Amino acid sequence: MARFEPLDPAFEARVRASFARQRAMALIGARLGAVRPGEVEIELAYREDLTQQHGFIHGGIVGMIADSASGYAAFSLMPADASVLTVEYKLNLLAPAEGSALIARGRVVRPGRTLVVAEARVAALKGGKEVEIAASLSTLMTLSGRPDAPRAGSGERWAPNPALRRGRRSR
Repeated sequence: MARFEPLDPAFEARVRASFARQRAMALIGARLGAVRPGEVEIELAYREDLTQQHGFIHGGIVGMIADSASGYAAFSLMPADASVLTVEYKLNLLAPAEGSALIARGRVVRPGRTLVVAEARVAALKGGKEVEIAASLSTLMTLSGRPDAPRAGSGERWAPNPALRRGRRSR
């Protein structure tokens, strides 16, 4: 497994602070576990309100934690003045998401200045054993010069490009 050097020595605190601001992760009860350069773990306890009609944790929820694990793995290698955005991801559901908890492990496959490729493997804890239930591959974008923090006094969590607000792309 490749070892990566983070560009920000305070990467772990930055990842944890960003995760703490993610209301979607709080909504489903996900917790951030280990954070290492290029690697992140997200844990999710089984909850009946997160299941589909057969009692398995819904595939959309599995996708949420896989996407966040890959995203934060990529974010851990980005400069302090950057934020991360998923460009695309593919999710393969390999087995039903059943058990006492899920663990998504995100890992950077190839870091880049603008685009990062990362993968996530999701396992379910069943009877004290891990069973792999999903795998994903993601492309993530480094948003340079856009720190992953709310702007002071604005109430905004992320400052969108003003040109995009007007329906025009910046060139």
